[in-house]
Amino acid sequence: MRLFVGIDLPWELRHRIVALATTGIQGARWVPPENYHLTLRFIGEVPPHCAEEIDMVLAVLRGRRFALTLSGVGTFSKGGRSNTLYVGVERNPRLEHVQNKIETALQRVGLDPERRRFQPHVTLARLDNAPEFKLGAFVQAHNLFRAEAFVVEHFTLFSSQLGKEQSVYTAEVEYDLAA
Repeated sequence: MRLFVGIDLPWELRHRIVALATTGIQGARWVPPENYHLTLRFIGEVPPHCAEEIDMVLAVLRGRRFALTLSGVGTFSKGGRSNTLYVGVERNPRLEHVQNKIETALQRVGLDPERRRFQPHVTLARLDNAPEFKLGAFVQAHNLFRAEAFVVEHFTLFSSQLGKEQSVYTAEVEYDLAA
């Protein structure tokens, strides 16, 4: 199984985000709204017995519900070329607390520590040689984007199946956060 832990987004928020998607950027593969989520920890391929251990450690995590606000847009780059267009997330200590607890729990079941710094975001598009000037114009045009806050009541263990056009994400287990 290919797994990740994330936060599912309400459909109203997905509709706000999809309004940002445009066809005016050559080389952009836009993520469909059903795949919008905020990744807390990518896990990757694991055997079934490991998936059960992951479920067990996530099930006992305790955290409190919190409000989350999506704000701004930006790009991630690799090798000097932008490869991801995203919607940002306003800084939130409770989100960081939950993410840290998840990271610690996953290391306890033998997963290697995440090397990348946690930078919460929702991926809008994956980029393949998209013109940098078009990306810059897009970011500038949408940098004031700010969605209404929503309450995160749970986090989710998702499975991911890679497809030709897009991945298919399935919510496997939801883990409630306390009120």
